[in-house]
Amino acid sequence: MLGIIINPKSGKRAFRAQRLYLWKLLKKRHMPFSYRVTRYAGHATELARELVEKGCDEILVLGGDGTLSEVINGIMTAQVPDEQRRRVAFGLMPRGTGNDWGRYWGLDRRFKLSLDRFFSGECRPVDVGCLTFSRNGETHTRYFINSVGFGVDSLCCDKAADLKYYVGSHSLNYFFALLLALHKQKPLPVVISADNTEVFSGKMYTMNIGNGPFSGGGIRQNPQADPQDGIFHVMCARKPAFREVLQAIPRLFDGRLTDLGFIRTFTGAAVSISTRQHLRIEADGIVLDFSGSCVVRCLHHALQMRV
Repeated sequence: MLGIIINPKSGKRAFRAQRLYLWKLLKKRHMPFSYRVTRYAGHATELARELVEKGCDEILVLGGDGTLSEVINGIMTAQVPDEQRRRVAFGLMPRGTGNDWGRYWGLDRRFKLSLDRFFSGECRPVDVGCLTFSRNGETHTRYFINSVGFGVDSLCCDKAADLKYYVGSHSLNYFFALLLALHKQKPLPVVISADNTEVFSGKMYTMNIGNGPFSGGGIRQNPQADPQDGIFHVMCARKPAFREVLQAIPRLFDGRLTDLGFIRTFTGAAVSISTRQHLRIEADGIVLDFSGSCVVRCLHHALQMRV
């Protein structure tokens, strides 16, 4: 059965037309479905978990990257056998600000195209990221589908949320938020390892671990990232000089950012960040706060996407 999760706050101007078109498609296909509407932050996780546990083997998300990320967490934490979980296929009709996961698959705000591809597309196995960290002496796990970011990345997400009320809900919002974050972020002392090999030690200004190649509304921090290859692509940067910032800005969206000298890149199926400092992380645009170290693992072909 098909489960539908709708975030009415994402792209709400076009919500009525999108919903009516979806209902028309479902009626035409005589397809049984169950739909839920999110009402608060984290609600999509609860709804997805409920739908999977009730036997839904397909979940369509009408929302942005954050809503999709919550749904992924719901699927991954549902109390079902692993074999049943791996058979669950999710799909996306992008309605958010960044829409970075959808961008990789050629899905955008042309909602008819997104829905047509969901109903007629194939299931493709995709990797899922798993972030493990400690807070107040307890171990916590957070799943993500597109990327996790540290430093400037996480601060940029905070600023983008603030600017949404002034700039609007579109990718340009992230560019202005990035400029603010570049000014305010301070480097953090860390030791980073990939697959148990140390790859960076020093003050990290920003870092992005990519399952997909886009973040921040189309910025290509890890242009070679492939969500089906079983590894992460990672970029890590020291604090750049003003001249280097000017060199980086025109390269943000064309894939040449990682060519700059202040940026390190590497790959790995497991990435660990060791530090005693307070960390702020964005996982698919959702900001998390904790102190100390964390581990990020790639779960190869953990779920399926219908596209």
